[in-house]
Amino acid sequence: MNPPKDPASTQPARQPLSDAAKASLLKTHNLFRTFIVTVLGSFFVYQVDVTYLWLTAILTTASIVLGIVVLVRAIKLKESKLVLFGTISGLVVSAVMVLLILASAVFFNQVRDFQQCSRSALTQQAMTQCQTQLEKSLPTQLR
Repeated sequence: MNPPKDPASTQPARQPLSDAAKASLLKTHNLFRTFIVTVLGSFFVYQVDVTYLWLTAILTTASIVLGIVVLVRAIKLKESKLVLFGTISGLVVSAVMVLLILASAVFFNQVRDFQQCSRSALTQQAMTQCQTQLEKSLPTQLR
């Protein structure tokens, strides 16, 4: 039977990070935070009103660029799995936002009218009428 191992001896000794490594880690975390804010910002600006589609497009473009930068840094510098997972998730949300922006740009007038109608809808019946109005305003191929 083998004697029990000391847990301290099985783990490799951690080397303290150099100043350059600490600065690089801090920069990556700051870029990651900025990335998360731009992803959430683009999502919430779109929710406010479709007339701010231009701002949503700018924020989504910025989030994609930041996401790629953070993803490269996370892989290259072997960052934590949380940063890597968060970056990949944020890039997926940004890709969905690109599709949403394109669809909203193509059907801008219809989406704007639906948003205005749904803001004034106080009942479920009024909301159903707004949805019916939106369906009627779309081309017949999309119904």
